Amino acid sequence: MNNSKRLAADGLLTAVLFVLQVALSYLPNIELVSLSVILYTLVLGKRVIPILLAFSLLEGLLYGFGIWWISYLYIWPILAGCTWLLKKFHSPDWGYWFLSCGFGLCFGLLCSIPYLAGGLGAALAWWIAGIPFDLLHGLGNLAVASVLFHPFKRILSYCLR
Repeated sequence: MNNSKRLAADGLLTAVLFVLQVALSYLPNIELVSLSVILYTLVLGKRVIPILLAFSLLEGLLYGFGIWWISYLYIWPILAGCTWLLKKFHSPDWGYWFLSCGFGLCFGLLCSIPYLAGGLGAALAWWIAGIPFDLLHGLGNLAVASVLFHPFKRILSYCLR
């Protein structure tokens, strides 16, 4: 794939992530972004990082650059890094389903890190208050990944060949 096609594909994949997030934003922590990040990482490798940073920028432009936004700069690359590790150890597909689930369960904890600026109590309170949503997030990610992993991977692989 030449550079102009790669740039266009990366822009389109960024837009897909953003549209998926916005389209499902009315559902409490039911989302397709985590699965997409895992699949993008499996198919694109390190090319996923600029896509994730552009996605984070779009999130900030739409929702505002509050303290929550700082976590988006490291949360999605952490998920990509965990995916690379699983791929290195030749994880079966269901390993990625559980990665998606675990990521959803840990999302609030990871997001609480910027709130340490207000003290440990602030970060802890923010994380604990979100635990019910993290449970829903993890279970939702597991359900979505177990149903959509294979079809989305086939589509993405086909479109990017």
